[in-house]
Amino acid sequence: MTPEALIDIFREALAVIVLMVAVIIVPGLIVGLIVAVFQAATSINEQTLSFLPRLLVTLLALMMAGHWLVRTMMDFFLEMVNLIPSVIG
Repeated sequence: MTPEALIDIFREALAVIVLMVAVIIVPGLIVGLIVAVFQAATSINEQTLSFLPRLLVTLLALMMAGHWLVRTMMDFFLEMVNLIPSVIG
């Protein structure tokens, strides 16, 4: 196996990881920003006001995208298993 092929595998793995994490994190970041603007506008400094909506949106994102996340991880894993013969020999 050439170093270029190994780098391609590593790049694809990083792309899958970044995509999967972004699906979970980005909705929470957007809601956190909206809540922060609301807190700044109203001068409310309650910690739970910013934590609870982000938690709920993150859980909702996991529920909605869970099937896609598992399918994406399984596809990547099967692709890596199929590449084992070319990596070894």
